[in-house]
Amino acid sequence: MTVSLKDPGPQPDSYDPDWVRAKHAFERAKRLRTDAVDQFIEVTAEFSHYADDPYTDYVERDPLSDEVEVLIVGAGLGSLLAAVRLRQAGFDDIRIVDKAGDVGGTWYWNRYPGAQCDIESYIYMPLLEELDYIPSRRYAFGPEIRKHCIAIAEHFDLYDNALFQTAVTGMTWDEPARKWSVRTDRGDTITSTIVLVSPGPLSRPKLPGIPGINEFEGHTFHTSRWDYSYTGGDESGELTGLSDKVVGIIGTGATSLQCVPHLGRWAEKLYVFQRTPAAVDTRGDHPTDPEWAANLQPGWQRERMENFTRMTAGAGADVDLVNDGWTQVSDELTAPAVMRELERRGGNMTMEEIGDFLFEEDYKSMEKVRDRISSIVADPETAEKLKPWYKRLCKRLSFHDAYLQTFNRDNVELVDTDGKGLDRLTTDGVVVGGVEYKVDALVFATGFEVGTSYTRRSGFDIVGRNGTRLSDKWDKGPRTFHGLQSHDFPNCFFLGYTQTGIAHNYVHTAEERARHLTYILTEWRNRGGTLVEADQEAEDQWVQTMTESTEMGKQFFVDCTPSYLDSEGDTGNPDSLLSAGYGGGPVAFFEILEKWRAAGTLDGVTIA
Repeated sequence: MTVSLKDPGPQPDSYDPDWVRAKHAFERAKRLRTDAVDQFIEVTAEFSHYADDPYTDYVERDPLSDEVEVLIVGAGLGSLLAAVRLRQAGFDDIRIVDKAGDVGGTWYWNRYPGAQCDIESYIYMPLLEELDYIPSRRYAFGPEIRKHCIAIAEHFDLYDNALFQTAVTGMTWDEPARKWSVRTDRGDTITSTIVLVSPGPLSRPKLPGIPGINEFEGHTFHTSRWDYSYTGGDESGELTGLSDKVVGIIGTGATSLQCVPHLGRWAEKLYVFQRTPAAVDTRGDHPTDPEWAANLQPGWQRERMENFTRMTAGAGADVDLVNDGWTQVSDELTAPAVMRELERRGGNMTMEEIGDFLFEEDYKSMEKVRDRISSIVADPETAEKLKPWYKRLCKRLSFHDAYLQTFNRDNVELVDTDGKGLDRLTTDGVVVGGVEYKVDALVFATGFEVGTSYTRRSGFDIVGRNGTRLSDKWDKGPRTFHGLQSHDFPNCFFLGYTQTGIAHNYVHTAEERARHLTYILTEWRNRGGTLVEADQEAEDQWVQTMTESTEMGKQFFVDCTPSYLDSEGDTGNPDSLLSAGYGGGPVAFFEILEKWRAAGTLDGVTIA
């Protein structure tokens, strides 16, 4: 997809909506690629070492051949929540299987220096009340989150019967037995009555398909497999091994924002290779106030979590309990802002006027971000290159209090590719715009696979009734009922981003999904069933609902800069997050599930 648009020229002194739209379009056009998500390399074959586990020594064991009631594929936050809610409902025979060496999912893999949650830890770290734990900071660092995941697994006996360092390789439905046969790379054959598949949206690293990626002879690693044997130090920093090294980091997303300050502090020279600038706002992190924590009342975490989701989904609330960058931006750019403007204008606005109003409010929000960059970054040329030109909600919001300041260091250089990406790699360098930058090491801060097919992300196919393969049934995108079940795949539940309500706070999505799953399986058990399955008609209706509900969201991203949110500009990708999330928003989706449970009739689900 090659789009050639004219540069609109310098920014006018005052707001000019036509100029802003032209600027957005010009910047987007430079970044559009015909290969979209296919520009990234799958970490298999000669690239498989980028997905190796550097954190846990491999332990040999004999293959298993046994049976469990519930098998959960994945040990991330979504899986832990599902397992806990099932355990609390009386399901005792649960086994977790994960290729990682322990629980945690993304937080097992992400151990780069500075790794930190970007959602307030009081609502992001699950089950705080159940474990009587208060995070040490408003935005907890990786080690604390990982330790909390371990505490959850220990508290609820989830390590019992678990299999780590084990990857599922296949799953086949046994119709006469009404059970699943699951195979692993350890030679295991496990029979399970119920399977929960939770590959996790942020677990499989991706690499950019840069020409010459196999020719570079320096040291390389992905941020989700940080090589401290090379850099020295640990997650808190102290990367003393880089004191005589020239380092390049590729990518300027959320991960890069967090580790660039550490690389800049310790490397002899750091090149930050940028394709698209991040809209970096103030994070405002601080230690937890003990007095505030002591006054929390029972039910506080769920109340706070629901309030945050309402605020960030544009549903509004009487009070903003979290009051951070996420809720403030959402309040300025969604329905609450429109309602205030309607009231100011006496209730009279056309749809076009509402659109123009929100566009101007978006511009004002981004101008604050751009002004912040100018106020922090000393070199005007670098500051200009760091300024983003796209709508605020086109990319996941980003916050950091040390990233921009790093560019004031004499040993740090921003290499902006003007949206085109890197030309190629050489044996000892990176070429951008015909200029070669010699480096000793390259760090890939290029994120995880998002927007590829479900079975590719999970790493295995699922064979349901009558030999139906999930990869075939979902070749044009997921087909589910309420995002959890798919017809011809009985006793199987999907816990990923599959036609569900996607909250900015992933843990809220996982919590609501776990609650719904537990309700269905409790009804299945109480009714003495051996099979629980979505009906074809219910699935067809939900797919139609998803198709209709996501159209408006896709339209919003048509003029957005490419990112993982819109599958690198491919808004029609059936596996993208745009297709995975219910278009009415998470609040409306959670209400749909709640009303369905309250009816008590299990319409659309067969238990036999």
